[in-house]
Amino acid sequence: PRDAEFTLLFIHGFGGHALQWEKQLARYAEKYRVVAPDLRGHGLSDHPDSLYTMPELVGDLARVADALQLPKKFIVVGHSFGGAIAAAFTAQYPARVEKLILVGTASSFKLGLAQEILSRLPIQALEPLRQNLPVKFHAPLFVMQRMYTDTVSQFDGKQLLPQIHAPALIILGVRDLVFDPARYEEVADLIPNAQIAKIPVSAHMVQLERSDAVNRAIQRFIGSGSVSWREGRQRERMQLLQKRPWLLHYEDGVPFTLQYPTQPLFTMLDIAARRFPRATATRYYGSALSYRSLRRQVNRFANGLTAHGIKKGDRVALLLPNCPQFVIGYFGALKAGAVVVNLNPWSDAAELKHHLQDSGARVLLTLHQNYALVSRLQTETALEHIILTGLDEYVSQVRRYLLRGRNLLPPTPLLDKTPPRGVHYLQKFLDGSDKETPLVEVAPDDLALIQYSTGTTTLPKGVMLTHANLVANTMQLRHWMPDLSDAQERILAALPLAHSYAMTTVMNFAMSIAGAIILLPHAQTGPMLEALQEFHPTIFPGVPNLYLAINQFPNARKFGVQYIRACLSGAAPLPLEVQEAFVKITRGRLVEGYGLTEASPATHANPIFGDNVPGTIGLPLPDTDAKIVDMETGWTLPVGEIGELAVRGPQVMQGYWNNPAQTARALRDGWLYTGDLARMDEEGYFTFIDRKSDLIYKNDKPIFPRDIEEVLFEHPKISEAAVIGIPIDGNRRHEQIKAFVVPKRGESPTTDEIIKFARSRLPENVVPDEIEFRAALPKTFVGKVFKRKLLDGDHA
Repeated sequence: PRDAEFTLLFIHGFGGHALQWEKQLARYAEKYRVVAPDLRGHGLSDHPDSLYTMPELVGDLARVADALQLPKKFIVVGHSFGGAIAAAFTAQYPARVEKLILVGTASSFKLGLAQEILSRLPIQALEPLRQNLPVKFHAPLFVMQRMYTDTVSQFDGKQLLPQIHAPALIILGVRDLVFDPARYEEVADLIPNAQIAKIPVSAHMVQLERSDAVNRAIQRFIGSGSVSWREGRQRERMQLLQKRPWLLHYEDGVPFTLQYPTQPLFTMLDIAARRFPRATATRYYGSALSYRSLRRQVNRFANGLTAHGIKKGDRVALLLPNCPQFVIGYFGALKAGAVVVNLNPWSDAAELKHHLQDSGARVLLTLHQNYALVSRLQTETALEHIILTGLDEYVSQVRRYLLRGRNLLPPTPLLDKTPPRGVHYLQKFLDGSDKETPLVEVAPDDLALIQYSTGTTTLPKGVMLTHANLVANTMQLRHWMPDLSDAQERILAALPLAHSYAMTTVMNFAMSIAGAIILLPHAQTGPMLEALQEFHPTIFPGVPNLYLAINQFPNARKFGVQYIRACLSGAAPLPLEVQEAFVKITRGRLVEGYGLTEASPATHANPIFGDNVPGTIGLPLPDTDAKIVDMETGWTLPVGEIGELAVRGPQVMQGYWNNPAQTARALRDGWLYTGDLARMDEEGYFTFIDRKSDLIYKNDKPIFPRDIEEVLFEHPKISEAAVIGIPIDGNRRHEQIKAFVVPKRGESPTTDEIIKFARSRLPENVVPDEIEFRAALPKTFVGKVFKRKLLDGDHA
């Protein structure tokens, strides 16, 4: 085409010819300019009497580009050793290569001993053998012998590939055995920031055998263009700053915008396992699982699912606390092409039944202790397979004994040798499955997760998140902390991985940096501090209640909390007193962020080491737009005014499972309307005010419960407080203000005392009408006050 957006130069491999790209040429010729030369000595080219060295081959490509007047920058695509030539061209002419795509390319091309001996035989001896070879070569034997001896066998990707800084995509056939499989996967590790796409095929000519999958991978990669301002286009940078004023306050090293890998989420685990196979992936009561071992067990779980008839798009539910089995089940289900359904490990029977029925899950991975409950639900749901495991399965014998003595680890019940039909024991399930990568093609846009919202104010909804959503949010958080070291960080998993917050900020985040996940099944202060003392975590995502518990624990500093460098607090507002006390104890950084399940979940955070503004939820993450809109009209409000927070970005959900009406309410014109009230200041920092659904109306005027709660927190005898509105005669626009109060230990405040205290600090119309004392407030499994249960209990 005359005005083609891209030009693609295709380079075939050793012994091949240009028509080995016929499927790609046919696919892209209508839209882009495509060029596919025969290498010297191959196909229809001439056969000069040369040594066929790399400088000659690279020089030929440069002459092709000049003769055909290719644009200043173009995309280079190479197969097998053609990929090595493409890489050498990219290293020599970096200004000419817009992107590099390598298909079936290895870091070295040494043949086996028998083939090496054959390659050294005289041409006369080789000619009779050529007719019986299973592969047809498109070059004379003298060309191939010289080229192999002087160039192909001498190629050293470990020296060349790290020099490449162009955006790169590596496409591999998962069972390509022409060369050493480790040398294929090494290519992605050697090229900085390379993306990888694995195609489920065993052939070396993957671009012919699975042209559809290869073409999709190429198209996705071509479509994810680099960001123009990063290439020096100042005008577009200024346009970004006008659109997103908060970018001026990003700390050094945090990019304004990112280029996201076009790959499934589990590829992060695969890359970590290849780059750092011996690095610790999980620590669980002292027992470590390396990334190599984790990857093998994930593959076994995935292959076990496919062997039992689980197909792409089927739902696999996880009902587990934090343990290695959760990580194995999560990534194993994704590798099988299934959709993970995260279930609250402390769900009651009614909630569990609803989620299983609504999701249509065919498989459930859970603890032996839950079998009596879930087996009763099997006839009322789509469950076909229940996979059982025990919390002690990944713990050493010595640790088991010690932990059981402290009642921290329940024993696995005695198992029947032959479980009922449809019931499996996890270790036998894994042992009977292949450890190789399953042959299932998973695309970034495929659904990865159904995550049920906690339903603190409304009934839970199933949030649909794709691989691309989860990859984007993981990368946004990874780049928010630019000084991290791969395979060196240790992340404390005190929050349940079954919740979207810990799932992303702990588990998925750890995969992106090959970090060690320190797994705690229960967020008890004592065991949590012991884990801090033994394993020295460097990153600690949490909620205010966890940080408060550490602050209040006697002599907390002796447990080694000073190793914590960065903490991101979410799920609930972070009181300034809690933040300051924690930072003083740890000498680390604790900042507040914001997110919601519908956004994978993170959308905002304060800079970790930059300008942290206490009391705010910080700045939108890279590539995230945010605005404040009027609750009634939906119009964008000026700086400083309170309205509903709306966000837009690559991490935003696809919608609600089986709920198009709620999807239409939440997603409008590409924006996610969060249902949270907030305001933005002139510098782009956002402050969370309250949940829209928590607003109390008194005489038809809105009142923010948080304003009252913060005053009650100041009372010296109050530990916790939550405020709700009780409709008068069913009128939602006219409510009584009711405060639920938890006294501090040893204190007995009176109703009159609290009302008097509130009246001294609040306008008369927002003073609570009623006080109810509680021993504890109902909370979600991440420690957020469950206001819907308070309201339901009051109506009961």
